[in-house]
Amino acid sequence: MQLKLSLVEKTALKIHADELGVSIQRLLVESTLSSFQGETLTERRDLLTALFQLQRGLAAVGNNINQIARAANATGEIQGELEASLAQLRASVNRIDEALESLKVVGEPS
Repeated sequence: MQLKLSLVEKTALKIHADELGVSIQRLLVESTLSSFQGETLTERRDLLTALFQLQRGLAAVGNNINQIARAANATGEIQGELEASLAQLRASVNRIDEALESLKVVGEPS
């Protein structure tokens, strides 16, 4: 199958494909199929990557909060915000876990 494009169309497709890190052919296939599936595989993987990065960031914050909690245990003084912060962190991590689970790409490892 051959597809004829104007220079402007080809340039626009090339730029968009490069932004997504895919070939023009892959972009066209995913774009076409996304009308049936709601999103392209590339967009879905990019979203998963962003969510995993967010999850790691929240885990790091959780570690910091745990260190603060240890210090509070050592001194016997608990800051009022600590418990609320821990609850909020746990709820955020749970929501991210649920979102990641619902976005798994079929055939990809867990």
